[in-house]
Amino acid sequence: MITLDAIDRTLLRALQEDARLSNVELARRVELSATGLQKRLRRLEEAGVIRGYAAVVDREALGFDMLCFVQVTLQRHEPDAVAHFRREVAAMPEVLECHHLTGEFDYLLKVIVRNRKHLERFILETLTPVRGMDKIRTSLVLSEIKAAAAVPLCEPPAEE
Repeated sequence: MITLDAIDRTLLRALQEDARLSNVELARRVELSATGLQKRLRRLEEAGVIRGYAAVVDREALGFDMLCFVQVTLQRHEPDAVAHFRREVAAMPEVLECHHLTGEFDYLLKVIVRNRKHLERFILETLTPVRGMDKIRTSLVLSEIKAAAAVPLCEPPAEE
């Protein structure tokens, strides 16, 4: 784990708010020279703190009106069965996120679809046929209360 100082945290906050800020503006906000800023960014990128830069796209503006969470249980948990499931899910464009869980279900998928028919096709024609599938439970999102991608960047706890 990399140690972040106050400048790193300020820089990351600014990028999380608007990754399109120019380097000149970023340098001004964190009170660094252009060279100092580039060194900081490169260090954060090389350490894996900054994995990339992306646009936040409104799914509904593109016609994906339904957000769903799909819980999945596999029949078997042998490494080859798990690897097969993960490869299949990674190739499904409707799946935005896939999380391996503890508890009753093995995986939680965050899925977007255009409408009920698209959801039906996704469940019956894409997900269900995946070899090793056991249980599928789908929940439809009625409204999004919070959908944030920004990681909180609070001060580290004081050493005692």
